[in-house]
Amino acid sequence: MPSQPVRAVQPRMLRHPAEGPFFVVMVVLNVIAVAAILLAAVVLPFVPHELRETGVGIGIRSALIGLLLLVPALIVIRETQRASVRGSAVKLSKSQFPDLHRVADDLTAALVLRRRPEIFLTNGNGTLNAFAAQATGYDYVVLSNELFANLYNHNREGLRFILGHEMGHIRLHHVSLWYQIAVAYSQRIPLLGQTLSRLREYSCDRHGAYLSPRGEKGLVLLASGRYTENDVNVDELVQQGRELRGLWVGLAQLPRSHPFTVRRLERLYRAGLFTGGVTGAGTRAGLPAAPGS
Repeated sequence: MPSQPVRAVQPRMLRHPAEGPFFVVMVVLNVIAVAAILLAAVVLPFVPHELRETGVGIGIRSALIGLLLLVPALIVIRETQRASVRGSAVKLSKSQFPDLHRVADDLTAALVLRRRPEIFLTNGNGTLNAFAAQATGYDYVVLSNELFANLYNHNREGLRFILGHEMGHIRLHHVSLWYQIAVAYSQRIPLLGQTLSRLREYSCDRHGAYLSPRGEKGLVLLASGRYTENDVNVDELVQQGRELRGLWVGLAQLPRSHPFTVRRLERLYRAGLFTGGVTGAGTRAGLPAAPGS
């Protein structure tokens, strides 16, 4: 995969404009939840014994135990996840898919990441998936073989978009321990956690598209599935995204952690970040306008 020059970017330029304010709201709700647990735990010993053994009392004690174990549990999960990936996936290097390794170096420099993420290739058992994560001293990205193979063999720019998207999660600290602690409770509030997740995805899409302005096939593949992405009329798919509106669409979107794929594609063209193959696409000039949420 030949490398191409990319411009260094700043997180505030590409972060979805609603993500930061909504994250602050979620942190406040998280603090309130923690304070409520601590207050209830302080008050509980003074409650009559028969009330302490009710479901409410048991729930308060369980929540307090969960709060005390939160940080150790997160650390264990993060460390064991990376250990599992190292034991079951192929790590890219200068001699293991060297062209993609060079692209990862380029994107690391463009995003001014403090350390180069490890890139792993794993068997996705038919699933088109990729994710970014962190362990102590390491950032890493895992690509499923199914997603990797199609893009690596047929559309390198689409693969570049996927890598840029996942590195966006690292750049914006979505995988950091402090971030996970900051919203550990509030992100479990129905619908609110999913809303924050969708805003994060929009932010990272913008990173991926900025770094790979002709990488639309990375999203087209997610919409169409394997083997057919190169036959999809992207212009028509973007128009489908423009027409995706209405009450039922909004209700269907609410419980989802990711925005609808055709909407993600349309927003990137509207912002002028994707530039290839669509009539009336935005112009890539300077910093992009913020897409809607």
